[in-house]
Amino acid sequence: MLNTWQEWVGTETGVVFGSVLGLPVAVLVMLLLALYRRFRGAARPWRNSLAEVGLVYGTLPWVWIIMLPGAEPGVTGKLSLVPFADIIDLLSHRDTGQIVGNMLVFAALGFFAPLRFAGLRSVWRVLAFAAGCSAFLEILQFVLRLDRVSSVDDVLLNAVGAALASLLSWWWWRPKPAVVPTLHLVGV
Repeated sequence: MLNTWQEWVGTETGVVFGSVLGLPVAVLVMLLLALYRRFRGAARPWRNSLAEVGLVYGTLPWVWIIMLPGAEPGVTGKLSLVPFADIIDLLSHRDTGQIVGNMLVFAALGFFAPLRFAGLRSVWRVLAFAAGCSAFLEILQFVLRLDRVSSVDDVLLNAVGAALASLLSWWWWRPKPAVVPTLHLVGV
C-alpha cells in the first residue's frame, strides 16, 4: 500500500493527476470563501478569493514537482551557477519544454499575487519576489540532497515566467489614474 501511495504522490504523473482531481475542490473552496467574505461585507470578495485560491492551486503542483527527488535521493545533485549555460544547452538540444516548464512554475503567482497584494503591484516586484522564492527552492533542493540540478538558470526562468504572467493580469491591477475633481464656480 505504501509503495502505491508513493508512486502516486511521489511522481510527476501523480501530481498532475492529483491536480486534476483537486480542481473541483479548489473551485468549491473559492466559492465558499467568496460567499463568506461577501456575507461579512469584505471588499472585493470574489476577486480576492479567486486570487488566493488561484495562486495556491496554480503554484503548489509545480513546486511539488520540482521538489520531487531525482533517481538517487540522498545524493547531492549538481550545482549550476553559470548564468545562461543551462538555457543555451537546452536550446542547443531543442528542449524547449524544460524552458517553458520552468517559466510556468511561478506563473500563477505572477498572475494572481498583484491582484491580491498591493505590495506586489509592479512587474519588478513580482520578478524580485519570484526570484527570491525560486532561489529558496533551488537552495532547498541542494541542501536536502534531492539528486536534482540546482541552477541559477532555473531561478531566472522562474522569475521571468512570473513577471510575464503578471503582465497578463496587469489590466486588473494597474495603477488607476487619479481623478481630479473639478470646481464649478457658480455666478463668477
